[in-house]
Amino acid sequence: MRKQVVEQDVVKANQTSPGTWLNLDALASVEITSEDPAFPIENALTTDDKSSGWRAGALGPQTIRIQFDQPQNIRRIHLRFVETQVERGQEFLLNYTLEDKARREIVRQQWTFSPGGASEEIENYLIHLENVISVELTIDPDRGLNRTYATLAELRIA
Repeated sequence: MRKQVVEQDVVKANQTSPGTWLNLDALASVEITSEDPAFPIENALTTDDKSSGWRAGALGPQTIRIQFDQPQNIRRIHLRFVETQVERGQEFLLNYTLEDKARREIVRQQWTFSPGGASEEIENYLIHLENVISVELTIDPDRGLNRTYATLAELRIA
């Protein structure tokens, strides 16, 4: 596994606390590079535990960008990916953009899904960011092979 943390104050958290997540419906808009109509991005952003998550409508790398209406202070980001069908290696990149337009990397992570073993990846990051105008997640679902669709079960921001 290859992992790179750019900011020194990024700390991986072990737990998340529901109820403190930002209401993205009220605070932000979402830009996506593609979407399967049966699995819209709203599914991954809702706090409903029964959600089916988001799925891309095209093969290969995809980007999800949360654009805040007003700059936000971000303290935590939670990601959950699930793959129960095929074995594949995935890489994601999580960035943020500040009010002054400076873009910075939070983390770049690789994970190998194995339906008979590791079928779920959960990442929780404790961070201390101020004046954030966007958070961007780029998912390469099979590390450049372009044979499968990107998916995201959950994305939460606090």
